[in-house]
This record gives sequence, structure tokens and C-alpha cells, in this order.
Amino acid sequence: MKQYIFIIISLFTLTQYISAQDYNTYVQCEDTCRHIHGIDLSHYQGDVFWETIGENSKMAYVYLKATEGGTHIDKTYERNIELAHRYGLKVGSYHFFRPKTDLVKQLENFKSQCRPGDQDLIPMIDIETTGGLKTDEFCDSLFKFIDLVEKAYRQKPLLYTYTNFYNKHLQGKIDNYCLMIAQYSDEEPKLADGRDYTLWQYTAKGRINGINTYVDKSRFMGRHSMREIRFRHF
Repeated sequence: MKQYIFIIISLFTLTQYISAQDYNTYVQCEDTCRHIHGIDLSHYQGDVFWETIGENSKMAYVYLKATEGGTHIDKTYERNIELAHRYGLKVGSYHFFRPKTDLVKQLENFKSQCRPGDQDLIPMIDIETTGGLKTDEFCDSLFKFIDLVEKAYRQKPLLYTYTNFYNKHLQGKIDNYCLMIAQYSDEEPKLADGRDYTLWQYTAKGRINGINTYVDKSRFMGRHSMREIRFRHF
């Protein structure tokens, strides 16, 4: 019996050590590396203490969920964008794309919240689902929506997706756009076509003072910098 207890305790300790090592990898990078780090937020994070986040100098930017589909508006967006500006973060807004929802309605929904005067960073389109469409049908819908957003804001949007989704549906099709690629590991993403990307969302379980839940964290890659995604005000 004592032997079993020892084994259980040893396994638990090892698990905790590995988890701590993974966590410390991110924390160490945030504290010591030269990359620019940021976060993205939505109503899932609940009430956010922006004055505390503003004191964390390594979090330089935030992307806020504004809208989804044709009608959904994130209930925390207006408060978050006001306070993020107040406490010194560079702010961008994103729309969660629904491929089977009317594209004009999606654009109008996004425009109703993502107002140019409030933006420091280019708009971002969150691309995570085909909506059950075949790849060619999905891409047709997506590219039409990207074009609508680009014309509305007079600049190319940032495109967010994850490694496997890009490799399966998008490789070679969006070469002229900056990408944020999600891959939750300590290894940088490698896209199947070898193309470059601007930002890497490296964890969905980040911790930061001022937010009581997990938060998505990202950073700029290599030679890339914030100026590449700055919102141009005409």
C-alpha cells in the first residue's frame, strides 16, 4: 500500500513539475525575450481590471472580440475598448466569421462596433470553421467577406486561424495577408507551405494579473513588429 501511495505522489509531483516547466517557459519568454506580446479578449474573460493589465509592460496590445456572424455583439466590447485605451494598450478588434451567414449582414454588424476612430490596429477576421461547407464553397464565402472588410476599412485585415485549419483549407490562398496563427505548444508553428506569419498565439491558458480566467496570449514573430498591423487613419 505504501508503495502505491509513493507512486501516486511521485506521478502527481512529476505532472506538477512538467506543468510548471511549460508555464515557466511562457513566463520566462514574456519577461526576458525581445518579442512583443499581447492578448485577445471577449466576454468569456468576464470583468477585466484594466489598470492592473496596464502595469504589465510586456502586454503591449490587445485584440477585442467585437462581433460574430450577422447579429451577435460581444457584451464587453464597448467597456473593454474604452478602458484598454485608457490604460495604454494598443487596441484592435475582431469579428468571428460565420461562412453560411449573409456576408453583408456580417460586415454591417462588424462596422457597427469596430469604428475606425477607436482602432490602433487593423481589423482581424477570426477564421475557425467552414460551417459545414466544402473547402471551395467556404473559401468563396471567406474571400468575398475579406474583400468587403478590406474595402470598408481601406486596408487589408489581419487573418486569424490555427495551424491545422490553415494547412487543410487555406494554404497558398491568402499569401497577401498578415496572419496570426494559433498553436498551443512551446514549438513555433510550421505551415505546410512554409509561408511566413506575423503573430503566433501560443497559449489559450495564459495567466495575467487583472484577469481571473485563462486568456489567449500571442507574440510577434522574428523580424515582425507592431507597425505592420497599425491601423491607417485616412
